[in-house]
Amino acid sequence: MADRPGDWDVVVVGAGTAGCALAAGLVDAGRRVLVLEAGEDSVAPELLDASTLRAAVPGHPANWDLPGLLPGGRTVRVPRGRVVGGSSAVNAGYFIRPTATDAADWAGAGNDLWSWDRLLPVLRRLESDHDYGDRPEHGADGPVPVVRPTAGPPLAGAFAEAAEELRLPGEPDKNAGSAPGYGPVPRNVVGGRRISAAEAYLAPRRRDPLLTVRGGVRVLRVLVEGGRAVGVATTSGEVRAGEVVLSAGAVGSPHLLLLSGIGPAARLRAAGIEVLVDAPGVGEDCTDHPIVYLPFRAREGVTAAPGESPLHGVLHTGPDAVVPDLEVLPWTAPFAQVMTGRPAGGEQVEVGVALQRTEGRGRLSLVDADPGRPPLVEYRHLVEAADARRMRQGVRLAAELLESRALRRMGEPVALPPDDAGLDRWIGERLTTAVHLSGTARMGPEGDVGAVVDQRLRVRGIDGLRVADTSVLPRVPRRGPAATAVLVGELAADLVTGP
Repeated sequence: MADRPGDWDVVVVGAGTAGCALAAGLVDAGRRVLVLEAGEDSVAPELLDASTLRAAVPGHPANWDLPGLLPGGRTVRVPRGRVVGGSSAVNAGYFIRPTATDAADWAGAGNDLWSWDRLLPVLRRLESDHDYGDRPEHGADGPVPVVRPTAGPPLAGAFAEAAEELRLPGEPDKNAGSAPGYGPVPRNVVGGRRISAAEAYLAPRRRDPLLTVRGGVRVLRVLVEGGRAVGVATTSGEVRAGEVVLSAGAVGSPHLLLLSGIGPAARLRAAGIEVLVDAPGVGEDCTDHPIVYLPFRAREGVTAAPGESPLHGVLHTGPDAVVPDLEVLPWTAPFAQVMTGRPAGGEQVEVGVALQRTEGRGRLSLVDADPGRPPLVEYRHLVEAADARRMRQGVRLAAELLESRALRRMGEPVALPPDDAGLDRWIGERLTTAVHLSGTARMGPEGDVGAVVDQRLRVRGIDGLRVADTSVLPRVPRRGPAATAVLVGELAADLVTGP
């Protein structure tokens, strides 16, 4: 049954990482808000355990399990959260802010509302930092807890020693804006429990009459009348509201734009969709973090036990480093254990090597006009020579860590091909995505033909419609985007309710 016009001031499509923060801010500002979530409006107890990634398994009901295409035609399954809280309810709990350089890039692209000076107060207010909350660059009473690991398995300490052995700088607070280096991973995890955006933002407001959350409702398209968004069509009927905000994620939001007739005109017509707005940037020039995993055969007894955090430390390099904008993220538990929560046969762990800034851009496109069929994401990872060279350098740097005295005591690294051509083949066989898609409906100033939204997140050509998730970022941030997604939701609430 359709809702009556005027029942809702704002309908938020997606109770994900950004959508939860957005909805909370709107409710606090006195707006009547309806949040529509395709997944369940409840989180299974198994998903609260932050030592596991159970929902990342293909076929899990809390996982969209989307298709992706890598260079050379290799396919990959892309896990995304399909549950209240979105990917924050199913990910590893990594919660590192975007860098000041990211903000400078976004502002420099014509989005001055996204400068670091404007973003830092929002980053401070959203967090409750258990370690550094008394410092001026941090917050102590925000909704998202931020905690760094202390004790860990022997392998975690060995990685920290290896970084010192290679004379890599230390970075005790990844969210302080200091020079990048090796340091503990801030996580939105308390006592082993994953604190999703739904728990942080929606749970405290569940009894507020201004907030309604409906799970199990899939949005099919945006309803547009006279050039204005007036609501959405869903699997349960039409919903009308004064404003529509798409917070369905970097895959879901551009997909809905395309299904609604907002996107590259020729492609929409080819799919049999009526063109409302020719927006060539929808789905184009997106970015992600290409990643390769190096195996390490650890000795028995040095890895994290079931129930213990598999993430402890992470290495970052800066834009001016020998291998710039790199992340090396060791997992201290076997992936089989991380995926299931059960002890794994063998002790092989993985070290992720990811490029945090790339030349290559990807594309998201419709397969057909069926809302139930997901779009295809083409990851053009390492197709640019500069990206391939940096990944090669990054893998070799990670191999140096694994060959250090500290880690040799813990186990044995796998030998890499010594020559560039052989290593490139090795990388190509293992290349995948970090699942950090951004920029599928990016923001930009008037005159930027690829910009889908302005810096206030308003979709160009349609009144009353915004996008608020990592779709809008001009480029993927130089850190995993969970904290950035919360930031987008918080700032979006300010933009909707402010002057």
